Amino acid sequence: MNSVAGVTLQGIKAFPVEIEVETTGGLFMISVVGLPDTAVREARERVRAALRSVGIKVKGRVAVNLAPADIPKEGALLDLPMAVGIACSQAGLKVKQPSLFLGELALDGRLRAVRGAVPAAFLAKEKNLVLYVPTDNAEEVGLVEGVTAYAVPDLKSLLGHLRGETELGRIGHTMPADSVPPADPDLSDIKGQTVAKRALEIAAAGHHNILFAGAPGSGKTMLAKALQGILPPLSNSEMMEVLQLNSTAGIQMQNLRQRPFRSVHHTASAVAICGGGANMRPGEISLASRGVLFFDEFPEFSRDVLEALRQPLEDGYITVSRAAGSVVYPAKVLMVAACNPCPCGYAGDPVEHCTCTPSAIARYNRKLSGPILDRIDLHVSVPRLTPEELVAIEGKCGETSAEVRKRVTAARKIQAERWAQFGFQCNSEIPERLLRRSANIKPEVKDFLLAAVNRVRLSGRGISRVLRVARTIADIETSPRIEIQHVSEALSYREGEVLSWMKN
Repeated sequence: MNSVAGVTLQGIKAFPVEIEVETTGGLFMISVVGLPDTAVREARERVRAALRSVGIKVKGRVAVNLAPADIPKEGALLDLPMAVGIACSQAGLKVKQPSLFLGELALDGRLRAVRGAVPAAFLAKEKNLVLYVPTDNAEEVGLVEGVTAYAVPDLKSLLGHLRGETELGRIGHTMPADSVPPADPDLSDIKGQTVAKRALEIAAAGHHNILFAGAPGSGKTMLAKALQGILPPLSNSEMMEVLQLNSTAGIQMQNLRQRPFRSVHHTASAVAICGGGANMRPGEISLASRGVLFFDEFPEFSRDVLEALRQPLEDGYITVSRAAGSVVYPAKVLMVAACNPCPCGYAGDPVEHCTCTPSAIARYNRKLSGPILDRIDLHVSVPRLTPEELVAIEGKCGETSAEVRKRVTAARKIQAERWAQFGFQCNSEIPERLLRRSANIKPEVKDFLLAAVNRVRLSGRGISRVLRVARTIADIETSPRIEIQHVSEALSYREGEVLSWMKN
């Protein structure tokens, strides 16, 4: 490999780009070849001005080749390696060992932070390259163990370091604390809704998708936001996956151990949620991986968006295919959806009168197809609070999020130990063949489940999801076997008022 290299991103992976520079006589001109996008082509002026700020005047016809030539190059990630390559060609600079350079140049030579620093650090570690990144990217690069990296404040400091005149600061490895910020909102701040809180605990423990249905103001959104506070902190491997996704998208993580929470507005497009666009960026379903993805007013989303969720919810990853190629992004999300029972929101409400026509309710409910509902493990009714519950201001309302998180963490530990040999972490990920063989079901449970299937009319996928939820309930109670009461509770989240509303 050439001593001067940059990176380009494909999905959450960084690919090396060799920088080759040739200078010939003639009128001044810089040309960049190798499938550069507009941002890369515009780097010519940034690079020329930055080199001039450190005393290097670019002369002659300069050809910059970005190899391999058949891979598209995008973004401002290649500013710094192009500047170093030209400095090697015109100022006699020597890069003594193969190195990876990353950064956007200002006209005065300063380096600005760029997205993709974490994937670049993994690439440098894999290829045993020295990595040079902007100072603002140093903190996230320091989380990658085993990489040799230096923080670069400006072009002048880097050139001095490469000449041996000065020394750049080496980026040391750091690991964040295991603590997460206090839950906001806390479960104990939510009045009433005992059943919904129990369903939240089950969803968090087994990573099960959940649907809340109820009248406006019943607390659906607050319950969804409280889910983040009862999830355990990210493990090291999960944190690196989330960090790669956020670095690829150029998002700064506020707390490295806290699981993501992404709330999607119903006007969002399929590309915004699933990913794609000209540069095939990750969508909301990938940015929420290992965390919570919240869809408020679920039936208001377009049919195309809802149907696009089917594959990633089932497989845990999403493939984004465009004319330029295809990339695979992780999508291990815990989806929380909230909806009203009808357009006005008051169908079945004991206080307010529903003003919707039967045809309007039918159109509203048809937006949620059977396959989508089948991929949601828990269907929970969120009833209107009583006046006494609404005006209660003294004391806490049930257990705190910290108390529930302890049980959730213990249940997830049981699952991780049980499924470790198969490469899974949570009950929701288990394939059906493995579930039926290893779930440890009591014999009498099968007869009970057969009678329930005839009553509830579950599909094959629905039966598997009931068994997964039952396994999670048993894990919360530290029960080694799935018993009738566990299956009974799991079934109650599939045959309650929510499904009956959808059938109206």
